[in-house]
Amino acid sequence: MFKVNDYVMYNSVGVYKIIDIRKEKDFNNNETEYYILEPAFSDNLTIKTPVHNPKVLIRNVMSKDEVLALIDTIPEKETLWINDNRERNATFKAALRTLDSEKLVKLIKTIYAEKKEKMNLGKKIMKTDEAILNAAEKNLHEEFAVALNILPEEVFSFIQERIPS
Repeated sequence: MFKVNDYVMYNSVGVYKIIDIRKEKDFNNNETEYYILEPAFSDNLTIKTPVHNPKVLIRNVMSKDEVLALIDTIPEKETLWINDNRERNATFKAALRTLDSEKLVKLIKTIYAEKKEKMNLGKKIMKTDEAILNAAEKNLHEEFAVALNILPEEVFSFIQERIPS
């Protein structure tokens, strides 16, 4: 169970801070414990979710040491572009939903590589790939920002400085 003031990854929508844990009556008039979550980096609405909800993916944000170790492995991460649009879209969206930061790193690296290749040919990647890239970057950058005590906008340059070209 999480505690008040913990930062967590919530579903595939980003980093949230637990601002309260309270008991309230649910739809069946049963007393249920709820997390009250506030987005860490946006003004989106506060979320209330049952503590014991099997449909909700929620996990602790990685530690600073875990983030640094993951960043250090980025150069070795393999990329695997899937040519079939439907299969790629399904695979990439499934990776987004796992809340697995390592999978997000591979996903981002894969889409970046394809984007660079397309740009060299004067083309662009598909809008669905761009949207998945943006969602993956948002989640990963928010998590890294909390762990490293920096802003999400500073994460990309932090990674570039840490990984020698």
